Amino acid sequence: MQLTRQACINLSRLPAGPRAPNRAGMNSGANKTGGGLPYALGAHVIWGSMPLYLLLVKSVPSLEFVAWRLVFTLPLCLAFIAWRKQGAEFRRVLRDGKALVTLLSSSAMIAINWFLYVWAIQNDHVYAASLGYYILPLTMMLLGLAVLGEKLTRRQWAAVALAVLGVSALAAGALMTLWVSLSLAITFGIYGLLRKTVAAGALVGLTVETLILMPAALAIVGWYWASPSGPAIGHGWGLALAIAWSGPMTATPLLLFATAARRMPYTVIGFLQFLSPTVVFLLGLFVFGEELYPAQLACFTAIWIAAALFTWDLLRGSHPAPGDEEASRGAAT
Repeated sequence: MQLTRQACINLSRLPAGPRAPNRAGMNSGANKTGGGLPYALGAHVIWGSMPLYLLLVKSVPSLEFVAWRLVFTLPLCLAFIAWRKQGAEFRRVLRDGKALVTLLSSSAMIAINWFLYVWAIQNDHVYAASLGYYILPLTMMLLGLAVLGEKLTRRQWAAVALAVLGVSALAAGALMTLWVSLSLAITFGIYGLLRKTVAAGALVGLTVETLILMPAALAIVGWYWASPSGPAIGHGWGLALAIAWSGPMTATPLLLFATAARRMPYTVIGFLQFLSPTVVFLLGLFVFGEELYPAQLACFTAIWIAAALFTWDLLRGSHPAPGDEEASRGAAT
């Protein structure tokens, strides 16, 4: 697994400074869908391929692996800050009490999300993890409507309704592990909302989050280092390199996602979250040889139709018609 040239180009184009949150104008020119779409697509391609990467580190305990992710992510972020000469912004955010409180909350959400996802994969709850990221788009769209006051057109509401039906078909067959799925969806949904509203750019925000979590990460690494079996990173060069690769695998999609979240309406960002679990589904079907059950087929069919309808409405690029705008405004109140 190597960083693609396009991913590096995307990282080099990250905004140099923070944008103040604009609650009243989330769908204004500063938030055009097209400006954030390449970043969102890049993030989801990497996230969708994550199960392939996690096969390489399956023997590493979940808690230790999350700690190593943080250890290897921080130097990468600091290097990017130095390269892009964003030290002044980094220091400004560290002095901003409000931004620090928000980033403290977002760092807690992403740490819990990482641990749950790795734990689910390592304990053969791939179905529950996948379902969590199918519930996530609905969580994000709900947050965008309720918290940010964003609007949907009638076609977009129809797409959401279809997606709800599809996700419900999956959830009905996974009630025992539904807590895992809901926890994954809620933690990342809140994380994205916090990152959209914090007065910190994508790169600086992620660096501060990682810095906040670093004491806990180092304590966990130290605890495993002192254990009789030693740290996982000492169990051969192959495993050590795989663990070290967690830095790029962590930083790159989060930077792309945070950039997209600041450039696009949160409802649109939310709907695009269906891409990652769809990539996971295709990997399961064609790479891992998993059986496709009727409930899954019903879910994916409904979601893909919904995605096509939602994408068609976005590509039309039209603002809500008077009737659509009135209907969506009434539905959101």
